[in-house]
Amino acid sequence: MLEPTYREGDWFAVPLRGGGFAAVIVARAMPRMESVLLGYFFGPRRGGVPTLDELSALSASDAVLVERFGDLGILDGTWPLVGHADTWDRGAWPTPAFGRLEELTGRAFKVIYDDGDPNRLLREERIDLSELASMPKDGLSGAGAVERILARLLF
Repeated sequence: MLEPTYREGDWFAVPLRGGGFAAVIVARAMPRMESVLLGYFFGPRRGGVPTLDELSALSASDAVLVERFGDLGILDGTWPLVGHADTWDRGAWPTPAFGRLEELTGRAFKVIYDDGDPNRLLREERIDLSELASMPKDGLSGAGAVERILARLLF
């Protein structure tokens, strides 16, 4: 088993299907056996691994994707470490409420996770379908799925 080598505030380059890189900052990390992280992902598609200087001005509102994801890409080294945010402020990178659509019934839910543990579901609240568009989609993606999602977003 690979040992976690990351912490909140770390920036990584995410290789994209079809070439290039996106970037992610680890906003929540609870390294342990079921390592689920919360990340803010950023474009544009870059030809190479971005530098920390290129990423330092980014904020949560600039993210193209906010996602709960597995850490395999980090652990196996396919997502290179760019560096640690110089002025990491956890409050500037909140755990958002996610949105989930129940396909069968058409009901919508706000999904709330523990701010300290992105793998711990606290509750779900029924919401109006129109509210879903303003929330990141609930789910958990592996590294490969994140790479494919970002490649589509950053074509």
